[in-house]
Amino acid sequence: MSIYKMLLGLFLLFAQNIVAQNSIKLLTEKKGVSLRGLSVPNEQVIWASGSKGSIVKSVDGGKTFEWLQIKGYELRDFRAIHAWNANEAIIVAVAAPSVILKTKNGGVSWDKVYENRDTAMFLDAIHFKDINNGYVVGDPINGIIFLLATNNKGEQWQQVPSSFFKSNLKKGEAFFASSNSNIAMLNQDLFFVSGGLTSRLWINGFATDLPIIQGRNSTGANSIAISPNGNHLTIVGGDFTKDTYADSVIVQLKMHVQPNSNNKHLSVRTPIWMVDNAAGKPNGYRSSVTYLNNKTLIACGTSGVDISKNKGQNWELISKESFHVVHIQPNTKNAILAGSGGRIGIVTLD
Repeated sequence: MSIYKMLLGLFLLFAQNIVAQNSIKLLTEKKGVSLRGLSVPNEQVIWASGSKGSIVKSVDGGKTFEWLQIKGYELRDFRAIHAWNANEAIIVAVAAPSVILKTKNGGVSWDKVYENRDTAMFLDAIHFKDINNGYVVGDPINGIIFLLATNNKGEQWQQVPSSFFKSNLKKGEAFFASSNSNIAMLNQDLFFVSGGLTSRLWINGFATDLPIIQGRNSTGANSIAISPNGNHLTIVGGDFTKDTYADSVIVQLKMHVQPNSNNKHLSVRTPIWMVDNAAGKPNGYRSSVTYLNNKTLIACGTSGVDISKNKGQNWELISKESFHVVHIQPNTKNAILAGSGGRIGIVTLD
């Protein structure tokens, strides 16, 4: 065999391995259901939620799935979910009447832990920083961001006082319920991103302008992710009405950190713009992003899925399949994705 043929064979084998490793394997699907809520508490348990009161769950790492429809909520869209394990999970229905339901028996029954019948209500996302403490962010009401908090594992919820917000909302500024990932926490610091006519990063009630496409109701930031070491923050978004147009922007922030009084934890202080992403955009609108490790990210949207192996400076399109939300599968090199058609997929990243 010639050296040329040998090298060509090795190259083709290498290329095939790369494609296979980054290919998305479909695990389950259900026509007519859109999944935007996804929670993967451990390597065995996967929960997802969405339209038509639908819940889907796996307890064997995605080998099999159980589909549920919550009685009495068949017309509701549960776009946000947080699961602690295979038995306990909490879900949020977006529009009025906005409700939060919780199960302690794997989805067999659900208790209503919050309801608000204000016709202006639209709850967007839920996030827990630990077992007991969590937040739900909603669209503004009367010019004030609607924020709920719990300190007892979601059993009760209280509205956060308006005094928490030190910056004022701008005209047309709201939030997207596209992937249940526009809110995050690091230590005691609360982050969320707004979109619409104005798109900003909010940190503990203070807002910072984002260099991301904005100016229309369909534009702005959709998702936020913090690196495992807490040093970087990545935001994705774009214009969901032009999802193949590569005008999404990644914003990475290097956090200025300093030890707190007991020198055991780090607290976020001021975001510092770190890189100009003009040459490093994903391949279109992206509604969700997550870190696999401190360097590797995966982002998804209705026009495809991208990975970055250098903290978001460059992105590779690995699939043109549509997905709304992505999360890592703990203790693996896998990412779980969910989207329209009740589709849940898995991809292994190196």
